Amino acid sequence: MKQKRKYKRQKSNRKWKEMFRFLDGLDRRQRLFVKIGFGILLILLVVLLIFRCTRERTNTSNLDVDATEPEIDVQLLDINEYSRPGTESDPITGIVIHYTANPESTAQDNRDYFNSLQDGHGDYISSHFVVGLEGEIVQCVPTWEIAYASNERNHDTISIECCHVDETGKFNKETYISMVKLTAFLCDKYNLTTEAVIRHYDVTGKNCPKYFVEDEEAWKLFKADVDAALKKTKK
Repeated sequence: MKQKRKYKRQKSNRKWKEMFRFLDGLDRRQRLFVKIGFGILLILLVVLLIFRCTRERTNTSNLDVDATEPEIDVQLLDINEYSRPGTESDPITGIVIHYTANPESTAQDNRDYFNSLQDGHGDYISSHFVVGLEGEIVQCVPTWEIAYASNERNHDTISIECCHVDETGKFNKETYISMVKLTAFLCDKYNLTTEAVIRHYDVTGKNCPKYFVEDEEAWKLFKADVDAALKKTKK
């Protein structure tokens, strides 16, 4: 076995010697130019590799968005048993993204539905924020109180409910931009990284938000866009 390895090394060395044997026929100046050429080629290959790796890590939608506070329409729900119990949350450690599962409904529609639950419909549902089809952001519950959105993570997370136009659950441009901006703002406010941004699916396995569960690349892109917005603010 050792002899076989030794033979392979010797064969490899002979190949390298044969590849550079042509240098023997060149004068000193020509050999210098050849070596410089090989050096430049090696540098270009390294730069290309670094560029490709960097591009893969920083693939974003190139949105003109940062983590400053977006315009928020504060319409707090009435304190009630079913949608805003008024219970103080624990320190915030995560941001949870949801979708409404109700195509074409607006942020106002969803906010009003949450508030109507106080009449005793039997459902315990709400969210801290709702992002609408035109990019509007409605706040329903203070961030220092729990909302009924993320099951066992209600106590230490902020929930963002997002509207969508059809059954695919895909978000239009206006909604998406506001989702990125609001998420980045909340991460910055609570000193969180994008590792703390999760889907409802990541808590319970529920298909929510549908589009980000069924398209992992779209979810990765969203988090990359949030991260890019955070970096713009911290420059």
